[in-house]
Amino acid sequence: MGRLLIVISLVFSAAGLNAADIAAGAAGYALCASCHGAAGEGISAMNAPKLAGQSEWYLKSQLLGFKAGHRGATAEDGPGVQMRGMAGTLVDDAAVENVSAFIATFPPVESPVTIQGDAAQGKGLYALCASCHGLNGEGNAAMNGPRLAGQNDWYLRAQLSNFRKGLRGTAPGDVLGIQMRGMAITLVDDQAVLDVVSYINTLR
Repeated sequence: MGRLLIVISLVFSAAGLNAADIAAGAAGYALCASCHGAAGEGISAMNAPKLAGQSEWYLKSQLLGFKAGHRGATAEDGPGVQMRGMAGTLVDDAAVENVSAFIATFPPVESPVTIQGDAAQGKGLYALCASCHGLNGEGNAAMNGPRLAGQNDWYLRAQLSNFRKGLRGTAPGDVLGIQMRGMAITLVDDQAVLDVVSYINTLR
């Protein structure tokens, strides 16, 4: 019995070593706050989207994607290039884990509606998106689909446009980005992008 307790204690101790350090994440987020806001609310003037309410696993994956050069890979993607530089200040995977865990503590905040399109038309277009992002835009980790509901509509529009133009989802090794680009190009024009984003706005 005594040996069993020791083994259990060691297992939990080892698990604790891998736990994110929220305090370290808060310190690491200080630089991020200048663009994304102190509460992760996003600042459109800085081309920085809302982070509050997003899943920790997705935050981590995107930071790693920036560090690996999968995002911000083209000069035409100015905000992405800038964010790639910022992600590079996170010196290792532990720093990424810590910042992602800290951001995940932010309570969701409301995003203003800035996009006007045909939401009824967008609902039909969203049917393809729902298989990965959820019927209500809630996200689906098993499909690597992030939460869309409540995200800044201007950011969703920008990223869909980037995928369609090949500014995102074309870097070697960016398997998920390449997959998403294939989905984005089913939106045949800018109006379709406006329509689907307008529908996502209704999923609050």
